Amino acid sequence: MQKLLPLLALFLIAGQAMSARVSKKEKKVLIELYNKTNGAEWTKSWDLNTPVEEWYGVKVSDGHVTEIRLFKNNLKGTLPDSLGKLGYLVHLNLAFNAISGELPKSIVKLKRLEVLKLEMNRIKGKLPSKIEKMESLVEFTMFNNFLNENIPEGFGKLRNLKILNLSSNNLKGEIPETLGDLTQLEALGLFENTLDGSIPNTLGNLKELKELVLSNNQLGGEIPAAFAQLDNLKVLQIQNNKFSSFKNLELMNTQKFLVFDYDKLEFEKLNFSRTRMADTKFEDDVDDKDDK
Repeated sequence: MQKLLPLLALFLIAGQAMSARVSKKEKKVLIELYNKTNGAEWTKSWDLNTPVEEWYGVKVSDGHVTEIRLFKNNLKGTLPDSLGKLGYLVHLNLAFNAISGELPKSIVKLKRLEVLKLEMNRIKGKLPSKIEKMESLVEFTMFNNFLNENIPEGFGKLRNLKILNLSSNNLKGEIPETLGDLTQLEALGLFENTLDGSIPNTLGNLKELKELVLSNNQLGGEIPAAFAQLDNLKVLQIQNNKFSSFKNLELMNTQKFLVFDYDKLEFEKLNFSRTRMADTKFEDDVDDKDDK
């Protein structure tokens, strides 16, 4: 029995090593990401001769790549289309780099992905038309890029989504009514695009919403009366648009607001007897504590 113990221990160690080993397919995707984004010049680069689980920002669980965190790491270039082959990926943070080109179409295959952070890059083109396939998404942030075209209605099917920030792009068209189906949404940022039309009444369904930033667009019509239902709202920014009426804002109790930015001249005629206005500027929270 004593002779068997070392042998059993050896088998256990070998088994653990095998379970931690990443498949050739997933490793190849990572190498393509490295090569297409100038990996040799990254702030914290990878030694491709070492095991994948030792590469900076990569987390491996049960033999699969589950996290890639390369926040502010000097990535320059385009994302590989093979990225969609990382089927077990849960967290992808490539924010604050210089990634260019378009989003790979295969990205919608990441059905387990919960967090996608690509803000402060140079990504252009359309948002994925079949975004609803990314059914596990909780956070989708792509502010400060060069995205254009419309916001896909499919975002409204991402029922787990809590944070959606598409500010400072070149998005156009109307805000999809389907966004009102995101009942878990806590923050919606569409600041500084060229969005037009009226604000959908359906946004009044977002009972968990804490931040709503719609300023610097071409939005018109009335402020929806349904905004009075947003009891958890703490940040509201609607300035620099083309609204025809602000009257419905009188229905809102903004006493607990932390930020309320508006077009001052338009509000002089309104009576906010129960409100406290703050003429402040909202800034996106770029302090990603998990990646420091």
